[in-house]
Amino acid sequence: MSKIGFIGLGLMGGAMVGRLQDKGHDLVVLGNRDRTYIDAALSRGATEAGTAKEVAEACDIIMLCMGTSDQVEGRMRGADGVIAGLKPGAVVIDFGTSLPASTKALGEEVAAAGGAYLDAPLGRTPSHAKDGLLNIMCAGDKAAFDKVKPVLDDLGENVFHLGALGSGHTIKLINNFFGMTVANAMAEAFAMADVQGVDRKALYDVMSAGPLHSGMMDFVKGYGVDGDPNQLAFAIKNAAKDVGYYAQMADDAGVDSIMSKCTLSALQTARDEGRGDDMVSQMLDFYVAKLKP
Repeated sequence: MSKIGFIGLGLMGGAMVGRLQDKGHDLVVLGNRDRTYIDAALSRGATEAGTAKEVAEACDIIMLCMGTSDQVEGRMRGADGVIAGLKPGAVVIDFGTSLPASTKALGEEVAAAGGAYLDAPLGRTPSHAKDGLLNIMCAGDKAAFDKVKPVLDDLGENVFHLGALGSGHTIKLINNFFGMTVANAMAEAFAMADVQGVDRKALYDVMSAGPLHSGMMDFVKGYGVDGDPNQLAFAIKNAAKDVGYYAQMADDAGVDSIMSKCTLSALQTARDEGRGDDMVSQMLDFYVAKLKP
């Protein structure tokens, strides 16, 4: 088996590392401030690196699971970055949700250093990662994808190759824009039901009986009717970041996104008002507050 380097052991990354260790892979890990998942990986035989360059020098496959494009770029570039230590033929995989323009620029730099860069944003949750049941939206050089696909299959139930580098991040951003727009629309719908004196469950029963029914509707109903905010474990601050990246992607393409404006404004306002760590379904509370007569 190839030696795998993993950078970014947060909730998702830590679960992915645990799965890779379950499947017998040899890992070199690099974390940030929280050592919870680093220490767990070390206790199972992983090696800890001091820099991203050291990870690259030791590994044939380097995986990153970071929160933002800036964080990915910070680990990739510079004297202590992945690119500085890259071995010829190595494959770098970005599992985060990043800006396609950033992904394409890093891909050129990795190729110039003799490696290959893949974007592979994720669907589903850390609990799915623990069991190897992620959806992986991979894009980039097909030969590099084929090389690492057996490892991706250890992590994902559904592993897609979506075309040229950046296509995975593009599809993920479109997917998240659509999902967050639906979630916000449903949250306001429940809030408007309150204003009009209509029972929330009655509204849901009617809407879900027709073509509007969706999983996202059910997630918001999980909080608005059933009181459980964690059916969709996705924070408002992360939703604001992803829809913001969608708007930035449109701007980079020279077009103006119309539909994302209201969704992004609501998410950013809720975040700035102190609701950033709430789950997306709890945007309902934001709309209830804003729609008070």
